[in-house]
Amino acid sequence: MRAIDSGKINSFKQSWALVLIVSLLFILSLLYSTTAYSTEKPQTSQTFQHGKNPEIQQIKPKKPVKIKLKRSSKGEYSWDLSGDSVDDIVKADKRLRKSLQIE
Repeated sequence: MRAIDSGKINSFKQSWALVLIVSLLFILSLLYSTTAYSTEKPQTSQTFQHGKNPEIQQIKPKKPVKIKLKRSSKGEYSWDLSGDSVDDIVKADKRLRKSLQIE
């Protein structure tokens, strides 16, 4: 059997010690970061109040006019319009007739 060189053993021990130290530092940093996030933050003077404001509830956004444009095999156009406001539907119809040049 060969004799093991004592220099190799010392370098092996040093490398394992270095790995052990780095591992401990990593574990300690993880523990510190998790405890830092788990502590409660002091509450600010402003708190969020959840409530229903009747002014905001009454304002409803306008829904756009839905247009289904169809083209026949003869090249003629037709469309179906739908929406909440009759005025908007009439305006959309006028714009379509003008852009497609239909009387």
